[in-house]
Amino acid sequence: MPLRFCRLLLVALIISLVAADAAHAQAAPDREAILGVVRRLFDGMRAGDSAAVRAVFHPRAAFIGALEREGTASVKFEDPEGFIKAVGSPHEQVWDERTRNEVVHQDGTLASVWMDYSFYLGDKFSHCGVDAFLLARESADWKIVTLADTRRRQGCPDQPGS
Repeated sequence: MPLRFCRLLLVALIISLVAADAAHAQAAPDREAILGVVRRLFDGMRAGDSAAVRAVFHPRAAFIGALEREGTASVKFEDPEGFIKAVGSPHEQVWDERTRNEVVHQDGTLASVWMDYSFYLGDKFSHCGVDAFLLARESADWKIVTLADTRRRQGCPDQPGS
């Protein structure tokens, strides 16, 4: 193979790799905007602000709990409006959902967020699990369209005595 042809092939390969990397960077998730919606939900919960909580949800959002009680798995569908009203109702302790290990995936106007959480009533540990969010973008705004979670009281990383 002539040296000139090898150099040309090498340059073409480098250009292809750089272009592929640039295309991938353009398609990268809008991680901070997506996570910002989830953070506003938890900030609203801590503040007891039902208007702030309602604002992050699509009007037709769905809540799903994937639960296991006494060894039996079940799925519970809930009305988000009941939760939103409960957030704004007077309660003595702050509802504090602490998250970690956030994983965000996005394709265009659809995104998912998967995260571990521990829920506290004030300073007292209550339960832990996983939150799985599905978000969609309408115009410039991301909205939560589905929130599914698991809930358990055992095997939690920050559970007292663990």
